[in-house]
Amino acid sequence: MAALLVLLVSTLLLSLHTPSGASPSCPVGCRCYSLTVECGSTGLRDVPKHIPPSTQTIFLQDNVIGQIRRQDLTLLRHLHYLYLQNNTISAVEPGSFQNQGQLLELALNGNHIHLVTADMFQGLEHLRILYLAGNDITRLLDYTFRGLQRLQELHLQHNSIEMLADQALVGLTSLALLDLSRNNLHTIGPASLRPLVSLQVLRITDNPWRCDCALHWLRSWIDEEGQRLLSSAERRLVCTEPPRLSHLSLVEVPLNSLVCIPPLVQLEPRRLAVRLGESLRVSCHASGYPRPQVGRNMKVSLQKTDGERFDPDTGSGMLFLSNVTVAHAGFYECEAWNAGGVARVTFQLVSSPYSPACREPLYALGSMAFSALGAATQTAIAVGISLLALTALLLVAMIYSRHHQRDKEADGEESILYVNDYSDGPTTFAQLEEYRDERGHEMYVLNRAKPVLPPAPPTAVSTTNLGCPATSDTSSHTLSSGLGQTMKAEGMFLNHTGLFMDSQIAYEIHC
Repeated sequence: MAALLVLLVSTLLLSLHTPSGASPSCPVGCRCYSLTVECGSTGLRDVPKHIPPSTQTIFLQDNVIGQIRRQDLTLLRHLHYLYLQNNTISAVEPGSFQNQGQLLELALNGNHIHLVTADMFQGLEHLRILYLAGNDITRLLDYTFRGLQRLQELHLQHNSIEMLADQALVGLTSLALLDLSRNNLHTIGPASLRPLVSLQVLRITDNPWRCDCALHWLRSWIDEEGQRLLSSAERRLVCTEPPRLSHLSLVEVPLNSLVCIPPLVQLEPRRLAVRLGESLRVSCHASGYPRPQVGRNMKVSLQKTDGERFDPDTGSGMLFLSNVTVAHAGFYECEAWNAGGVARVTFQLVSSPYSPACREPLYALGSMAFSALGAATQTAIAVGISLLALTALLLVAMIYSRHHQRDKEADGEESILYVNDYSDGPTTFAQLEEYRDERGHEMYVLNRAKPVLPPAPPTAVSTTNLGCPATSDTSSHTLSSGLGQTMKAEGMFLNHTGLFMDSQIAYEIHC
């Protein structure tokens, strides 16, 4: 009895040396309660060490943890709940949850995860709830969630998901709630939701839906089975494309308005000769609605028809070959497709050791950029423009010369017609003739061929009777002849006909 009393006292003394409210192996800065470790908002940069292996619940939210490594959780085989929300996690090492076969709830929302792969969730056979909301996820690839057969809730809202592969949700046979709201989804295929045989709640609102033929099935599905899965608010899927259907709800759009334009591939020329050792760039241009995508997520590819495939992912649907060899020769196929159909164009590549007649690289059809043309084409255009400019300058010079010559001729005519210094002798009214030149000018011209009128008897003549204006009292003059004497002509003069005449005049009249 005494020995038993001593043992109890010793146990009590040892317990007094254990800090109150903490386990001997509780991480520094954390609080440990039975099977729970609480390390939230403690500024942790990594998952803390020395967590008791028997822990079932860990709170690590609101820290600055940047990644999850495989060794971080290796010893925590009894973990049921793990909360890592609102950290800076950008990567989860494959196999990080390999030993967490009993985990029921995993919260990774509010982090910087941009790519989700199946390796991230390997070993989580019993997981029930997965929070991935508020990350930077842009696409969900095929079989991303395989192995999560018991998952019941998948929260993917508030991401940037723009592409959901047809097989991305394969394996989620127990999923009852799927939240894809507030993403960048333009379309979704019927194959994506087909594996969700237990689905009860679907949230896909607040996405920029493109209402074309690819959503024809969704429109019919909402009218039928969707009534059970979507609430009245969740059935309002607003269209952003095409413009004529913008701001309309999908359920308000008639089925015959959900249309697509099949793709059309344009590629010229269909046969291209390239010298060995040179580089080649071929651009595949496809049109249609919805527009065929180009690049990693798109539906345009360039491949050899014999099965050898070249990587087309240059960001613009281009095939680029450097150091062309004989092995590159053959037939290639440019393929494009959208929800409206598939289009293919084949072209031939010929390698030659000699310079071909034309070996300008192909360029995107419809491009108006001068730099997109070949060197020969650019040279031809430059020469043509120069010739046009030279021709225009010559025309301007000829026109100016012609006008200048006409002006000089006109000046000469005016000096002949209007200048009369009377150096060739006196004139009389009888020798004046009315004349109108080719410009419409009216004038009086001396006609020396006409004989001079005989002398008039002496009388007083007023200039006003001759049509001369009287501007003052002195402007009227009396013209008289001598008493019975006549004035003789001062000599012979040359008339317009070239004849010499001796004429007498009785008087001259000056106005």
